[in-house]
Amino acid sequence: MESPSTIRVATSLCCFCVLLSFTTTVIDPVVALESCKFPAIFNLGDSNSDTGGYAAAFSQPPWPYGRTFFRMPAGRFSDGRLMIDFIANSFGLPFLSAYLNSLGSNYTNGANFATAASTIRLPTSIIPAGGFSPFYLDLQYDQFVQFKSRTLKIRKRGGVYKDLMPKEEYFPKALYTLDIGQNDLGEGFFANKSIQEVNATVPDIINGFSTNVRRIYKSGARSFWIHNTGPIGCLAYILANFQAAQRDSAGCSKPHNEVAQYFNYKLKEAVAQLRKDFPLAAITYVDVYSVKYSLFSQPKKYGFELPLVVCCGYGGEYNYSNDAGCGSTITVNGSQIFVGSCERPSLRVNWDGVHYTEAANKFVFDQISSGAFSDPPLPLKMACHRNASY
Repeated sequence: MESPSTIRVATSLCCFCVLLSFTTTVIDPVVALESCKFPAIFNLGDSNSDTGGYAAAFSQPPWPYGRTFFRMPAGRFSDGRLMIDFIANSFGLPFLSAYLNSLGSNYTNGANFATAASTIRLPTSIIPAGGFSPFYLDLQYDQFVQFKSRTLKIRKRGGVYKDLMPKEEYFPKALYTLDIGQNDLGEGFFANKSIQEVNATVPDIINGFSTNVRRIYKSGARSFWIHNTGPIGCLAYILANFQAAQRDSAGCSKPHNEVAQYFNYKLKEAVAQLRKDFPLAAITYVDVYSVKYSLFSQPKKYGFELPLVVCCGYGGEYNYSNDAGCGSTITVNGSQIFVGSCERPSLRVNWDGVHYTEAANKFVFDQISSGAFSDPPLPLKMACHRNASY
């Protein structure tokens, strides 16, 4: 027969195990959250997430853009898919059709208002006279408002186009993604402003961003996935044009990256304020910068090589020149040369001097979708939740 002391010990152990089990269950509340079922995605941004807006409005990026996945130019400034493509795919949704694309588009599960060369603020130099898109963030918001209004009218009217538009209830249930800001910094740098002068513009840029998020929220949106800006100082178009800038241990331009970091600091502040102002919204801030920078600082660790050297370009230390864009034909010593891509884009980070390869985009997506770089620390599939609690 067991002694009373033995029984007490066994009972205590049993209680301890139950308590431990309970504690383990509540220690990670994210596991208990229900995965979000977004029926649609609405994206606003620049070339980092443009799936055909620039191509529809101006010109299609030429071959070899699109070579890796689509086997043809597909309106994306990469050799293949972008992060927004992987985001859509993760929810079982089709690739987003560009709002500006009038041919063959299907908006059942959302729309993409991003265009390459877009900024948050109205740019001073606009295509075709300058280098930036007229579709800055204010206009992208206006396009979204028009899209929503016309969608409701089309679905009410019925007919052949009805099934190509999202249902009314999709708008408040959708995920709203934003990835924009790099070109605002670039515009300042290439306008020969000093680092200090570009830094001084950041608060106003962020104010413009916040204003549009507020407007989108007031239209009924509740779930936001907001990317910060990447390490612009690691991109060849900065490195080749600002060769006197101090380099860091990864070979990136330190002062240009510091401006990007300041932008991200102010953006994170703005997101925190938006959460206070709109407690019903789920607003996730995503640190894309840290993940992208790791590709330049530790490329071999992640299976990449020559991160600062352009895959599709020509000339100089970084295989990049302003006058020899990817897919163009140039004259060198009297001979015509086609500016093509490297043999294995899957090993490279920088596609054309400004944009990332599909392989790099996929790596970044895999990292950020886990929630490890999110504030609050929620994975992408939980982006409809305001925090990690029940």
